[in-house]
Formats: sequence, structure tokens, C-alpha cells
Amino acid sequence: MTFAAGEALEHSDIIVGYKTYLELIPDYLEGKEVIASQMMKEVDRCRKSLEFAQNGQNVALVCGGDPGIYAMAGLVFEMARENEFDCTIEIIPGIAAVNGCAARLGAPLMHDFAAVSLSDLLTPLELIKKRLDAVASADFVVAIYNPKSKKRTEQIKIAREIFLKYRDPQTPVGIVTAATRENETISLTTLEKMLECDIGMQSTVMIGNSQSYIWNEKMITPRGYGGKYLLSK
Repeated sequence: MTFAAGEALEHSDIIVGYKTYLELIPDYLEGKEVIASQMMKEVDRCRKSLEFAQNGQNVALVCGGDPGIYAMAGLVFEMARENEFDCTIEIIPGIAAVNGCAARLGAPLMHDFAAVSLSDLLTPLELIKKRLDAVASADFVVAIYNPKSKKRTEQIKIAREIFLKYRDPQTPVGIVTAATRENETISLTTLEKMLECDIGMQSTVMIGNSQSYIWNEKMITPRGYGGKYLLSK
């Protein structure tokens, strides 16, 4: 959470969010009207938040990570546009999973990278596969969001097969689950063996490019300084 997000919560009249996320910020909920709902209720949360704001109340709509990355910001604007709400909407930046997980792994995103979600709830699987093929062939470091759930287990296998068409089986892979939380786990592995690791919905999978390597239990992608400057004494 950024300081700006904390201040927004403190100054709000109403806090709306997914129940699991609200449980992470109990100190900010004291003295507030709190509206919590379950997963898959994003549209309802956005609608309620906009209606409260339209009535002049200061509303904080909580999501995980950064609201503008695979989260709620876009939906809020879409619904405001469709329903002609004219309340003020401010997007407060947060720490996205791609940032938090990269920091835990070391420095995997020092060169060009892409993020791809494997959730086909809102995006057709064929389009996901097309995007995976594009970023794999272009040698991007890739952060994979929503890699696996209890019901959705094949997409991560498909992703691995696509990357193996273009990359060495020994390509470094970092997997961070529940970054910064009490149940955080970090695994360093290879493209060949990544499916042997525990991967779930709270995981972010970082697949290195052709230059990425592991050193001192950290995943590193060179920026290119070594080819331009003398780094040793």
C-alpha cells in the first residue's frame, strides 16, 4: 500500500471492497461504513461506490495491487460513462504484483518485459495463447498473472509449452506467492521444472529472457551495462 492509499482510506466516509482484501486493513475500517462482498461481485461493488459518490459521499473502493493493473479502475470508468455519473474519480496508485514480486526475486525486470494474465474469464483462451506466443518469441521477460486456480489448471501448462518453443529449458523462472503477506513463498526454478512448484491464484510467475540468470538465490536480468562499461575493478 502507498501512503496516498492510506490517506484516501483515512479520509473516506465509506469503504467498499472484496472481503478478503478488507481483512488485510482492519485498522483503516474503524469508524467507517464498510461494505464487503465476495469474489465475482466487482460490478456490484463499482455500482454501489459510484452511487454513494454521486450522492456526495467520499468513497474508497479497495482492490489488490494497483487499481489500474488487472483491477477495478477501468471498470469504474466504464460504468461511470455508461450511467453518466459525474462524480469525481481519483485513481490512487498501489504496488502491483509485478513490482512487489520482482523485488522479492531480485531484479528480473531490468529489461523489456510484458505481463499476461492466464485467466480466461474475460479474455478468450485463443487470444491469451496468441499473446503468449508473441511475447515468448520476442524474448520478453514475462510476468504471468492468475496462473492457476482449483478449476483452471491447464493454462499454465499451455503457457510453459509455448515458452519451450522459443527458450532454453534452463531459463530461470521465479514464482512468488502471497508477496509481502504472512504466507509468502518464493521459489526459484527453471522453465523445464516450473510445474513441479506450488502455483496458485496468489502466485505471480516470472519467466526470464535469454539473458536472465540466478546468482546468490536472486533472479537477475541484465540491462546491458556489461556490454558497454567495465563493471569489474
